[in-house]
Amino acid sequence: MDEPDDALDAAPEGEDLDSSSSDSPADSPSGGDSPGSSKPSGGPGGDKKDDSAAIAQQASKSGTKKKSFARFNVYLVLFIFVLVIALGVIGATYIASKKSSNTTSISSQSLSGSSFAQLANSDATVGDTGQVLNVQSSAIFAGKLLARQDLEVAGSLQVGGTVALNGLTVNGTTQFGQVQINKNLAVAGDTSLQGSATIAKSLQVNGTGNFSGAVSAPQLTTSSFQLNGDLVLTHHVVIGGATPSHSGGSALGSGGTASVSGSDSSGTVSINTGASPAAGCFVTVDFTAKFGSTPHVLLTPVGSSAGGLSYYVNRSTSSFSICDSSAPPASASFGFDYFVVD
Repeated sequence: MDEPDDALDAAPEGEDLDSSSSDSPADSPSGGDSPGSSKPSGGPGGDKKDDSAAIAQQASKSGTKKKSFARFNVYLVLFIFVLVIALGVIGATYIASKKSSNTTSISSQSLSGSSFAQLANSDATVGDTGQVLNVQSSAIFAGKLLARQDLEVAGSLQVGGTVALNGLTVNGTTQFGQVQINKNLAVAGDTSLQGSATIAKSLQVNGTGNFSGAVSAPQLTTSSFQLNGDLVLTHHVVIGGATPSHSGGSALGSGGTASVSGSDSSGTVSINTGASPAAGCFVTVDFTAKFGSTPHVLLTPVGSSAGGLSYYVNRSTSSFSICDSSAPPASASFGFDYFVVD
């Protein structure tokens, strides 16, 4: 009965006892191993082949499971790695934001009564540029106050004394009780003055000037003057200008003279006739500046001798002449006032 042991020893490694016991002679149909008995077609050689195939199939399944588990472990590790990196970025961003918010904050400091007493008797520095000094009560500075940087005033600013400024830029509405400007004042936009304006020196206007009210001036000098309404004069009219030149005519007679005083617009012509005056013109007055068109010449005889003359006027844009249609009296003195308008 040595054959079962030999079959057991011939089984491959890794085969269990159950599979080896199934190959023993006791499991055969004849219960023994007689020479005349017949064995099944799957004898010891066929059983070994079947066992090897089963073992190979189980090893293949085990290898497939191990490969699947290894792939699952790689994906799990990659997911955990990405998750750790994302959490690190979020944490770094949060820490950086906390740091930036801490650097922009400015701490404030309040002064008590004892602190003011200490500052009054010492030259001390309070805080630094990163702090804000809050003074709850009113403050009085007996000396000068120097602001090395910009001065911002949230409320109104009242100054009891004078203010010296190198430059002033006002973007909004500003009210001044009294302003004195020692140098030039340049206004780019429109200017509205509700009260009176006193100008100690000259006023130069390059454009037009519109006045809805009265304009009072002791003297007004202009190159041209246009009135769209009536001209009301409550005082004398004085017309100035250069004295025009003149020349005598035949009506003066022998040794007669004439003189002119006044201007192109108004004046007086004095005439002294000589011997044997004849009919004609006494004098011709030449304007210092020509008129644009032939002017109107108004004559007024002065003296009784002039009143009896048959006088008339010749006029042009450059001169006018005082004439007599008949022979004037000899050795007579008289005159004419003239008024010339264009």
